[in-house]
This record gives sequence, C-alpha cells and structure tokens, in this order.
Amino acid sequence: MILVTGATGFVGSALVGKLARDGFATRAAIRRDCVSLPVGVQTVRVGDLSAGTDWRDALSAVDVIVHTAARVHVMAETASDPLAEFRRANVDGTLHLARQAAEAGVRRFVFVSSIKVNGESSPVGRPFTADDFPAPLDPYGVSKMEAENRLRELAEQTGMEVVIVRPPLVYGPGVKANFASMMRWLRRGVPLPLGAIHNARSLVALDNLVDLLVTCLSHPAAAGQVFLVSDGEDVSTTELLRRAARAMGRSARLLPIPSACLEGAAALVGKKSVAQRLCGSLQVDIEKTRRLLGWRPPLTLDQGLKKAVEGLEP
Repeated sequence: MILVTGATGFVGSALVGKLARDGFATRAAIRRDCVSLPVGVQTVRVGDLSAGTDWRDALSAVDVIVHTAARVHVMAETASDPLAEFRRANVDGTLHLARQAAEAGVRRFVFVSSIKVNGESSPVGRPFTADDFPAPLDPYGVSKMEAENRLRELAEQTGMEVVIVRPPLVYGPGVKANFASMMRWLRRGVPLPLGAIHNARSLVALDNLVDLLVTCLSHPAAAGQVFLVSDGEDVSTTELLRRAARAMGRSARLLPIPSACLEGAAALVGKKSVAQRLCGSLQVDIEKTRRLLGWRPPLTLDQGLKKAVEGLEP
C-alpha cells in the first residue's frame, strides 16, 4: 500500500491518478471530505499537517509514503513570523508523520522537498547539484532544509529508508500562480516586456516529476539519496514564452526590454523577487538522477508545455 499525503494538491493529485492507472494499491490522505479521486483509491481524512495530526488509520498496512503535503511558498505572506509557520507544518508536521510511519513499519518515505534548499539562483553554466551545500534564503526553503535534515536523522535511528526529491518550478495542467498568469497573457496576445532575457532556468513538467516519484517508490538505489529533477533542457524566460506561445498556435508578443531595466522598475514597486525569478538563472544538474536510477524525463519541454496550455484554466 502506498500512502500519498497532500493528495488533492497539484502534485499529489497527479501522482494519485498515475498510481491508480498503473494498478498500485493507493491510499490518499486528505484534509477534508467531499473530494473526487480515482475509482479504487482509498481515502482517509487526516486534517491539517501538524505535530498533532493522528496518522494511525492512514498508516495501516502502508509500505511506502510519498509526502507532498506542505505549507507552500506564500507570495503574499501575512504571518508575523513566517519561519515559525513554515516550521510548524513542514518540519514539525513532517517529522511527526515520519516517526509514526517508522513505528508502523513503513519501509520507505519519499519526501518532496524544493530546489529552494539549494538556493534562489545559480550562475549561468554552473547548475545546482544534489550534493551541493544547502543555501536556502527564504523561510520556505529553510523549513524544507530542516525537514530533510531531521528525516535523515530519523532514518539513521530507525532504518526507514528516506528519499528526497527537490523539484524546481513545476508546470502542467492546472498550474497556478505566475506561470498560469503568463500563459493567459500569451493566449490573449498581451504584449510582455520579456523579449530580451538571457538567463537559463530549469523547469519540470508535472508528468516528469510524477514519473520520478513513482521510480523512487521501489528503486533500490534511491534509498538515502537526494535527487534533483527537471525536463533536462534549460531555457531563458524569453525562449520559454516563445515556445509556450507556439504550443498554443500563437506568436508571442515580446518587447525587448533589457533585464536591468526590468529589475530596476520592479525594485521601485516592491516586486524585486518577481523580477529575480523572471530575469535570474536557476539551473539544476540531473546527472545523478539519470545515473543512479536510470531515469530519463518521459516528456520533452515542448510536450510538457503543450499539455500545460491545453489544461490552462480560463
């Protein structure tokens, strides 16, 4: 039996669907009732992710957990102490689940972390690797790093296998936030000032991330490892938008505004972090993932973008 936490989220729901189609005995941990899941998938209501969550019913007869539930990166943070809030869910809640899992005899714990553990940006041509020294810069990244460290300690104490996967930006049908907004602007033909961005960024299609998570369920070489994941092709923001527009059958209307001008203007209106994501580079090296697991991304970047734009909400 495989338990998926965060089973109604962007990644979790796609993973549950894949597991059901492939015939895995699957249990979905959900926060509340009245959700639609594939036929044959068991559901168990656990509530919010915290140090007080009771996982006993969810863990019965479970062999592997894929933990996708988390307090995610918040674009408009309102908490007075964001790090404390992230730690409450992502560190304390995760470790509480992992301890109960080890006590219940769960064999493997697959933790969906974040590339933010590595940092926010990488120099062009010098991608992050799985074995780099962590350098998170925001509370979300710090909480994911701390959870990784605590999980490794628990693995040493209990023998439960821990596998850590750090994705960069994940896109696909149903994607939200800035990525979805840019896709809608492209679809409407809105001119965007992003025609002269010469960065390099790694992304991962939802189907590719899910495929790697399924690989990590049982691959013997995955135990105790950290893996980075991407589509295996890095693109500039400008090229990404052009190829996304092409997937829509459109031409991107991109204005060639220099990155320095964009970053300066964004800083003036308090959007420096948004400009950094659009203009800065963040590359990941997936050679370790390829070598140890024999894994290759099933979808190319263009195939992933095609699926994403076809599933774009109005």
